[in-house]
Amino acid sequence: MSDILLTTTVGSFGKPEYLQKARNARARGKLSETELFELERRATTEWIRAQEEIGLDILVDGEMYRGDMVAYFAERLEGYTIGGLVRSYGNRYYHKPVISGKISRPKPMTVEWFQFAQSLTERPVKGMLTGPYTMLDWSYLESYRTRRDAALALAEVVRQEAEDLQAAGARYIQIDEPAIHARPEEIGIAIEAMGIVTQNLVAKTVSHICYGNFAAIYPQVLDLPVDRLSLAMANYGYRWLDLFARHPYTRELEIGIVDVHSHELESVEEAAEGIRKGLRYVTPEKLLPHPDCGLKTRPVDESIAKCRVVVEAARLVRAELAVVA
Repeated sequence: MSDILLTTTVGSFGKPEYLQKARNARARGKLSETELFELERRATTEWIRAQEEIGLDILVDGEMYRGDMVAYFAERLEGYTIGGLVRSYGNRYYHKPVISGKISRPKPMTVEWFQFAQSLTERPVKGMLTGPYTMLDWSYLESYRTRRDAALALAEVVRQEAEDLQAAGARYIQIDEPAIHARPEEIGIAIEAMGIVTQNLVAKTVSHICYGNFAAIYPQVLDLPVDRLSLAMANYGYRWLDLFARHPYTRELEIGIVDVHSHELESVEEAAEGIRKGLRYVTPEKLLPHPDCGLKTRPVDESIAKCRVVVEAARLVRAELAVVA
């Protein structure tokens, strides 16, 4: 693993067709939970092997066992009930959870999956969590007096999960906050809640932010208490980098260099140019190229092709940096 321009992904991969069919069959009561679990483990194993073969440096479990990033956790926390279907984006829907009682975590929610994935590889696997502010903003709120109260309660259970992941050996823990710019006036709540999550962590922490008005929360978002931010850049034509020219960026950066919402495959040179743009503001040791967002919207073959471009682009720019050095 090179020590500069480490490559990674945001977390999710496209589910293989056999797993999609199995999940649908399970929803109809046509497949047992045990049978689905074994197929999820099979798909996780396949994605770990694929990431190794592609050459990624920091791996993910691929989230073969998850549907929606909020509902998955809501279904496993006390104090939540699951509501009706609402549209997430495009033609994708999820059951919007309802915070209907006091939030608590009966048991770990992702640790066994992290341990399984990490057991399959010598490369580091990221622990993957949804952040407390996004859990709040993508839920209906009934039981807490204020949104801040609910966010801090959620931060406590996310903290417990993060600390258990660290105890299980996670060297990298990603706490996704894609909703952090939904209400810019609440950026302080998101920062306070993340402080609870990361207060006892020594693992490298990262928060993924995508598809919204990032400019509305910059530079305040630099106060988010994580080591690095993971930002969608290719989909936005890298225009958020212009903000860094006006106010210096002070975190490590996972930079999106391929657009996961496009079927078109970028060339290696196009992706490499995205890395070069990032290097104007972040040193090679603190810049990690990756796809813009999770790849769950892409078929398996497209997921693999997008990741190959990321890896090849990083190799190209590493070679350029070596020549300069």
